[in-house]
Amino acid sequence: MSQMNQMDPANQVKSVSQVKDLPMPKIWLFAIGQFGWALLSGIISNWLVYFYQPDQETIAQGQTVFVPQGLVVLGIVTVVGGITAFARFFDAFVDPAVASLSDRCGSKAGRRMPFLMFAGIPLAIVTVLVFWSPVNGTSWVNAAFLFVTVIGYYIALTFYCTPYNALIAELGHDSKQQLTISTAISFTWVFGTAMAYVAPVIWGMFVPGLGRVNAIRLTFTIMACVAAVCMLVPPLTIRERDYVNSQPTSESTIESLKQTFRDGEFRKFVGSDVVYWVAITTFQTGLPFFVTSLLKLPETTTTIYFVLMTGVSVLFYLPVNILANKVGKKRVLLAAFVVFTAAFAFAGALGSDILGFLPPMAQGLVLSVAGAIPMAAFGILPQAIVANIADASSRTTGQDRQGMFYAARTFAMKMGQSVAMLLFTGVSTIGVASGSGAGYRVAAICAAVLCGIGGVVFAFYNEHKVLDALER
Repeated sequence: MSQMNQMDPANQVKSVSQVKDLPMPKIWLFAIGQFGWALLSGIISNWLVYFYQPDQETIAQGQTVFVPQGLVVLGIVTVVGGITAFARFFDAFVDPAVASLSDRCGSKAGRRMPFLMFAGIPLAIVTVLVFWSPVNGTSWVNAAFLFVTVIGYYIALTFYCTPYNALIAELGHDSKQQLTISTAISFTWVFGTAMAYVAPVIWGMFVPGLGRVNAIRLTFTIMACVAAVCMLVPPLTIRERDYVNSQPTSESTIESLKQTFRDGEFRKFVGSDVVYWVAITTFQTGLPFFVTSLLKLPETTTTIYFVLMTGVSVLFYLPVNILANKVGKKRVLLAAFVVFTAAFAFAGALGSDILGFLPPMAQGLVLSVAGAIPMAAFGILPQAIVANIADASSRTTGQDRQGMFYAARTFAMKMGQSVAMLLFTGVSTIGVASGSGAGYRVAAICAAVLCGIGGVVFAFYNEHKVLDALER
């Protein structure tokens, strides 16, 4: 890292004619890195609250309560919710700094790959530590430990993901190539996230010999080792300078951030994106609880549903790619907003008399299939849209601030996730004493309403203006 900000005069940017297009084998090697960090992200987003704020069903199965469960702020924010929300909020302000470091990096290995090499292993280690509470029982020491490790996780994630995402715009030399790369990493993202959902099946095999808590910790350790290897694949197999035509920016962090948010189309996209992330994070965090508390099914059923959702989603990757090239990314993503809104509303009715005509297992299957289609669109198109906007800005302003555009998008994502953690951990406590699961229904309905709002905001995005700038 010591050479990252030292510009090598002999290593000047190549002309467009000298820079090669990234071949498909290299695109898939690049995508393997996404599998690694998606697996770690899936562990945190899907299982952290489930592990530290367990319901009565999981406590009965032997889950230890590690942190105090009482409400701590105005009777709304729980300890776990406050910790995770603050960590995301804090890290959101780290994103621009990391993006600026990457945009200004003058390493011989490129502006992005040195960060990927540096951050991969620490990210895997701190992910495991999040679940390794030092006190075997309820303690504020565990809460303090969780606070530190969760912040460490998000900082390490930023050092990997911000430079990684910036490469989507730089490795893809036009809109079509950027869409191809976005599609490839969407495959590995969804499989990495799906692997995280398989965790209950894996830890279930270890429970008889290790007990529930240690079985979960061992499962996450194994997954983190796999993720670490995958995250090192891109920097070890791709020579960034061979495929990227860019140079370090001359702007300060503050100036770069200001110029990024002066882009009107980017502001519209980010406005919709932050609301979407509140909705999807609320839904993803609640899914295990929807299965166990609303449908009254075993927690391993969560894996069945998500594997089904993943499989169906993958089937729609090619159609989404074709449709996006034919009718535009905006139209496809707007349709995905509509379907996701309906799916979240359906989740709010799980296990109720409204859906009494369907067996619980069938209700979950309907939700899985309904959520799969928009999952394909949101897995591919947002990254490609940001790449288009960043590339158009680069050609218009002459500053290659791709890292800052993705950092600003990540900032919005983490703001949305912070609000979602406060929202879910707060409303999910409604009806806990009675076991009615009313709080989980409220969370699902909130997700539906927010997703609809996000779609309305995104409708104002002017895709033609961005693509015209790319063509010019």
